[in-house]
Amino acid sequence: MSRAPQVDPALHAPARLQIAAMLARADEVEFATLREVLEVSDSVLSKHLSALSEAGYVTLKKAKMDGRQRTWAAFTRAGRKAFASHMAALQALIAAAEGATAPESQKE
Repeated sequence: MSRAPQVDPALHAPARLQIAAMLARADEVEFATLREVLEVSDSVLSKHLSALSEAGYVTLKKAKMDGRQRTWAAFTRAGRKAFASHMAALQALIAAAEGATAPESQKE
């Protein structure tokens, strides 16, 4: 019997969940874009990206572009798998909560 998906603490923080959602839709996302969308400082974003990198979920690539050093973040295969599992766990929680909060007429 397979275990129900579990909420992943490395992805559960709101900023990390937003980062993961952005990375799920792209091959890679530039640091500045993540910072603008999340509306956080460089240091806060760096801390979240480091945590995701340490978990093995994100790779960071630095390269010069237009004469400036830029950083791009990308999901690893493990990161994509963890995000999919995390989303399944959240959907299961939502379904359970909806069933528990349904009006009495819908429970019968």
